Amino acid sequence: MPSVKTSNFSRRLFLGAALATFSFMSSFEHAQAADKITVGALRFTSHSPSFVAKERGYFTANGLEVEFKFFQAAQPMAVAIASGDVDFGVTAITGALINLADKGAIKVIGGALHEEKGIDGSMIVVSNKAYASGLTSPSKLAGRSFAITQQGSSFHYMISRIAKKEGIEMSKIKLKPLHKIGAIIGALKSGQVDAWAIVPHIAKGLAKGGAVKIIGKVNDYAPNYQVTTVFTSSAIASDKKDLAKRFLKAFSQGAADFNAALVDKKAGDAKAEDMIKLIHKYVYTSRPYAKAAPSIRNGAMRINANAKLNVTNVAEQLAWFKSEGLVKKSITLDKLVDKSFVQTF
Repeated sequence: MPSVKTSNFSRRLFLGAALATFSFMSSFEHAQAADKITVGALRFTSHSPSFVAKERGYFTANGLEVEFKFFQAAQPMAVAIASGDVDFGVTAITGALINLADKGAIKVIGGALHEEKGIDGSMIVVSNKAYASGLTSPSKLAGRSFAITQQGSSFHYMISRIAKKEGIEMSKIKLKPLHKIGAIIGALKSGQVDAWAIVPHIAKGLAKGGAVKIIGKVNDYAPNYQVTTVFTSSAIASDKKDLAKRFLKAFSQGAADFNAALVDKKAGDAKAEDMIKLIHKYVYTSRPYAKAAPSIRNGAMRINANAKLNVTNVAEQLAWFKSEGLVKKSITLDKLVDKSFVQTF
């Protein structure tokens, strides 16, 4: 008959092996359970929360395996979400996005980039040629050309707000749809277009390099502007709520790190440097770090905590799109936004 000691030892050995097997199986199942998703992004500092979430393992911790798909403008991203090529996107509300929401294809589920007083936001820039000929303030935009990617883009919305406050009829401003950010920058440098409004890391970088002049801030014309939103397909919003919630959680963790390091600057210089190095893997990748770092730092705008969404401003944007005839007048805010995922204000 085995001794009590031998029996206890055998029992412990068995339990240890069982626990090890259970732990291994749980880890295996967790690894197998990771949901593969594709996230649409632009190579802007303002898209950093998604980059941070990937690099720091927040997506992984929330059971998500992420692949990025990069775009040159907001509207094509909305089309990609609707077609199922991309699962989640972070970009501005556009006419294309609203029209796709009206067809039941897309839902806004959270907020991202937000204009905030006291923090440098999108800036109004003009070509050197235009500046030399007298375009030294937004009040002088009548008779001038203004670059946009497409009709119904965020750039279109911003110039409409600027014109309204300055008392300029939009018919007196020549909109130039150039489709891609790179094309707009090239047109500004060559003087083929007079003005544009863009996020600070691009505006300041161009101005510092002597390519443009900064003549104003969008925040003075569109305060509390919910510049970008988090959106997904209606199918995911309704049928895969847990997936969307996990994405938003990871995204929000990335945003919290980003805000602490570069917006509120509470994390210290070393953490700020680490953040800039992380972002450089995705933004200004063709530049050496020493040249890219100042532009990345200059692009730090507030990302809403916990993906909170300014529905008040989204409603204002929707009203503008309707007034311009860019979307149907019948579309409601509820058709565009699913308020069940995040806090709204």
